[in-house]
Order: sequence, then structure tokens, then C-alpha cells
Amino acid sequence: MSAPPEAETTGPPEAAGPIDGPIDGAAEGPIDGPVDGPVEFPVDGAVDGAVGSAAAVDSPLDVALAALGYDEFRPGQREAVETLLESDRLLLVAPTGGGKSLVYQLPATVLPGTTLVVSPLVSLMNDQVTALNERGVAATYLAATLPGDEIKTRMRDIAAGRYRIVYAAPERLAFGGFRGLLADLDCPLVAIDEAHCISEWGHDFRPEYLAIGQMLADLAPPRIMACTATATPVVRDEILDRLGLPPDTPQLVRGFARPNLALRAREVRHRRERDGLVDATLAETLDRPGSGRGCAIVYTPTRKAAEEEADRLDRSGWSTAAYHAGLAADVRTGAQQRFLDGDVEVVCATNAFGMGIDRPDVRAVVHLAPPGSVEAYYQEVGRAGRDGADAVGLMLVGSGDMALRRHLIESSPDAAPETIQHRWNLFLELMRWAEGGSCRHDAILRYFDDEAETLAGCGRCDVCTTLGERVAEEDDDTTLIVRKALSAVARVHDRFGLQLAAKLLAGSADSRLEWSGLQDTKTFGALSDHSEAWLVRLLRRCVTAGWVDFRGGQRPMVVLTDDGREVMQGRRPVRLLLPSDAQATARAPRATGSKTAKPPPAELDETGQAVFEALRRFRLEEARREGVPPYVVASDRTLRDVAALRPRNLAELRLAHGIGPSKAERYGDALLGIVAEAAALA
Repeated sequence: MSAPPEAETTGPPEAAGPIDGPIDGAAEGPIDGPVDGPVEFPVDGAVDGAVGSAAAVDSPLDVALAALGYDEFRPGQREAVETLLESDRLLLVAPTGGGKSLVYQLPATVLPGTTLVVSPLVSLMNDQVTALNERGVAATYLAATLPGDEIKTRMRDIAAGRYRIVYAAPERLAFGGFRGLLADLDCPLVAIDEAHCISEWGHDFRPEYLAIGQMLADLAPPRIMACTATATPVVRDEILDRLGLPPDTPQLVRGFARPNLALRAREVRHRRERDGLVDATLAETLDRPGSGRGCAIVYTPTRKAAEEEADRLDRSGWSTAAYHAGLAADVRTGAQQRFLDGDVEVVCATNAFGMGIDRPDVRAVVHLAPPGSVEAYYQEVGRAGRDGADAVGLMLVGSGDMALRRHLIESSPDAAPETIQHRWNLFLELMRWAEGGSCRHDAILRYFDDEAETLAGCGRCDVCTTLGERVAEEDDDTTLIVRKALSAVARVHDRFGLQLAAKLLAGSADSRLEWSGLQDTKTFGALSDHSEAWLVRLLRRCVTAGWVDFRGGQRPMVVLTDDGREVMQGRRPVRLLLPSDAQATARAPRATGSKTAKPPPAELDETGQAVFEALRRFRLEEARREGVPPYVVASDRTLRDVAALRPRNLAELRLAHGIGPSKAERYGDALLGIVAEAAALA
């Protein structure tokens, strides 16, 4: 199977590359698999057995499953199929490789008519069509890679009812002939794969997906299913909005737990340290070149870095390949095929690599720099350990990554102010995750709202293994240190970068501090008991907290935000864990007798979760009323903060992240009412 020329982005992964690239071995002529008669199935009533319970061996679902060649359902699949058939609507969120396709393929075999599946990846459509025909299910696909005569032939066969399942690329919806065909199609179910692509606020927006909502309104199919591998609550809400689905559409989120992955994040100060960590990870997981213990993927931020890292590892004896969209198509195809065939031990690639890759023995995924979001990260690191065996995911973070990411986001062609801010917030969520403080595995599950699979500590990530070494800082000490750090940012505001703010706090010699007069201020040396490295980490945490930001081009300057000024002046509380002494030298004496400073709860209790869901419903309804994406009303982080704080008045509501004066005035009374009502009912 050859790969479509999917272009990576040196900026955030939201900028999508071509998705309808050429494939090899496309089927010639209509695929003539047999069309068996529908299995008798109670589609208008409840299915046998309660949702999620074990069904009888001879139930219609099990008969249909056996007809497809499967012995049993994977965890969650039966519940998803039953929910779809009972409710006629379903939003399914499950990771790649989690068996989402069966959830719409099985109903397609038992329902009369032709099921339509909208999917953006030609190679995956081809693979699934081939597999379905081998199992006796007549299926085909339509995409721009097919010759015009072939498309016409397939469309005639679709109109004649020869296929049980038809896959179509989203671009196909723009063609009048195809829309006319759909109008006359007996279509019992429409499934939208990779549904997060419809969200302008997700990590992989595809403009072609915006036509799906109108298609559904025109076609009015009796059943609709949307599925995706990555969708946070706010993205799920926008999916429902764009598709015209009601807010009470069942949402099943499961399968994100990957406890076999040892997730790690490390800060690196220079190239030599980075190379050492990469080499150590490869030695840990693959042993040595030629050992036959599997393979690894090294994700790089740029095309140049992909080639340089491949050359470096090749010199160390590893069988390597570079992969990025700047290479010729045959070079990319050859690299991917050699990787799939087992001839490549380490592929060094940009984020163009990975779509459709399902090699089970990937023992390590290393990121040389953070990607654009938690979603992008978990999708990429999730390519490790798909065989269930132990694997490692390592993300390296350098001192310049924040400023570089900001520049890349602002350089995007569609850099509208609200888009820039949202993409920046997505990146900050990843940086918050990288800072640690709680189990990395559980933190990601909570990010995706998959509370059911959390483990209260995976025992394998770097945070779990070193949790006993972390030192809690005291309230007064934390507040004083943070306010001093923010005062340094105020001094260098829009003039210098993060590193100079750290030098100012440390009292380090620097000509820029001298000629700017900053060496003579009270802030100079205000935190001289801490190392510059520790102070940089502290300032970066202030960035992720929303108190410090960047402005400018390739060399962004730090600026103090309005929230940061409020914290610095003591009008807002400091809710921050300081960097641990174990990772950077810190010799400041700690105050005694004060309470430990803690961040907002990472996990909502039962009442908090009920409040969060009520707030989500309000957000979707308000977004529809205003005609804006749900994120414009409030982010997931804001809603979680409100649900955790459960404020009783506007003053307490203002303590939540993202609630400034304008939002407090606009939504404050409604939010307080929802909190009070939901908390009382929980």
C-alpha cells in the first residue's frame, strides 16, 4: 500500500495537508462482492439485552458479527452498536486501532439499503473496501484518485443498489452529480469518520467537512454516527453543532487507556543532552541495531531535523529512513514500505508520517519537540505498543520551544486572532501536561473525558516513578516567589525574552541588563537563591498559567498579561506548583507553618462532573444561539475550573481560569444558576 502525500506542518498540526493523494493498486471496475439479504434485526425496537450487558450467543448482533468473520466484540463495541441502533444517533470517541469501523460496518450489514461512510483517507478507504469484499460485503469507494470513467461506473452501480457500504471522500460532497445520487439513495445510516476534522477548533480541521452538515440536512438519514480518535469535550460539542445533532446525542468515550505505554517528558538544555536521551531510549527499547526487537519513530519539528537525525542514527548503526512532505513521492512511499516490511528500525519524520501506519511492534515514539496539542501528541505516541507489549513515549522540551511554537502559530496562513489564541491554548494544555505533577496516563484520560479508565496512577510514567521525590512548596513561599517572577516579566515587558527575565531574577551578569538599567532595579537578583535553569522553568509555568505571554516574530518578547498583573499585585490568588528541587538547583529556605499550595483539582468528584456536563449543555446551546463555535463561549478548562470551584457569586466565579470581566458580565448569572441547580440535583 502506498501512502498519500500528506503534508506535514512545521507549524501546528491543525494546518492539514492534501488528503486525496494517489494510491497504488486501486480497484479497477466495480467491486462485485455478493450482497447478502439483511439479517432480521429489531431496528425499530430495543435490541436484546441491556446496553453493555452480555447478549445471548445466538443474538442477531452475534450472528452478524460471525458473518463478518469475527469471534467476539472488542470491549465497548457491542455497547456502541446497540446505542446506535436504539438511539439512531451516536458520537463515538475511541483511539486509532480501537475498532470504530466495526460499529458502523456491522449495522450496515443488517440494515436494508446502502450505508454512506464519509472518510478523508483514500488509502484507508481502499483497505476497508478490500477487506469488506473479502468478507462477502459488497462495498466500494469514491475519491478523486479514480479515473473519471471508473467513478461514473461506480456511481451507476451505487444508484442500482449493488453496494451495501459506500465510502466517499468529503470533497465528493461538492459535486452536484453525487449530491443528486444521494437524494435518491436508500440510505439507512451515514457514518462520518475522523469527525474531529469538522471542528475549526480541533487539531486537524478540514474545510471540506463543513459540507457534511448540509448534506445530512438534505438527506435526512434515519441514523447518523460520527466517530473520531481524538476529541475533547469542546470539540465533541462542535461536532454535534456542525452536524446538526441534538445536545443529548449519546457520546461514548472509551479505549484511550494505554497502560503499557511508559509516558515521559524531559527538559533538555542542549543538543548533546537531547541526543543522549534519544540514544538511551533506543537502547532501552530496541537494545542494539539489528537485534530484531522492533522499531521506533522519532518525530521532528522540521524537515531538516528529520534528515539530520536519520543521518546521525544511521552513523550509529541503526537502519533508518527520513520521511517528510518535501521528499519525492517515490522516496516517501519507499521509506514507508520499508518501515512496514521491517527493513527500517528507526524512521525520523515530521507529522506527515503516521496516517494508516499500524505496525504493532513500535517499541518507542520520541518527540524531539512538543507537537501542537495533547490530541496530536497522543495520536502520535499512540502508534507505540499496539501489540499490548511494553513501549516508551518520550517527549523532549527545550527552552526555546514555547517561543518557536508561538511564531509558527502566528505564521499560519489562517492566523485570525481567535484562531491564534485557540491554537496557543491547545499548545499550553500540552505544556501543562509536560510539567507533570500527577500521573501522565491519567491526566491524558481526563483530558479526553475518559474518567472510567483512569488508574489513580499508572505506575509506569516518569511522574509515577518519581512521585515520592517531589517536594510540596508552601503557600506564602510560592506566592512571594511567583510575584517576584512576574515583576521581572513586567520589567522586561515587550523588550526582551524569557531567558533575560530569568537572568534578571538570578542577578546574572549580562550587558543587556546593564545598558537597559535593569541591573539597578530591586528585581535584579530578587531570586538569586535559585539557578537560572530553575527560574526558566518557573517562568514557563507562568506562561502555561496564562500570566505571561509572547509577542513578536521569530524572536518573541515576553509580556505580562492582564491576569498576570492581577496576580503580581495580589488581586488574584497564586495556584501553582513550583518546579521541584530535584530537577533544578534551588536553595531558597522554605517558610514553615503555612498550608500547602495546591492547584485546582485534576479530577472532578461526582457532583463536579455533573456540573461540568450541565455547563457543556449551556455552552452548546449558547453557541448555537450566538452563531459561534462553542469554544468562543468557554473552553473546557474554564468549565472544569468552574465545576471544581462551584462559585456562589461573581467574585468567586472570577477566580476561574478564562473568566474575565466581560465574560463574567455576559455569562456570569447564567453560569452561577447552572452551578447551583446542577450541584443541588447531583
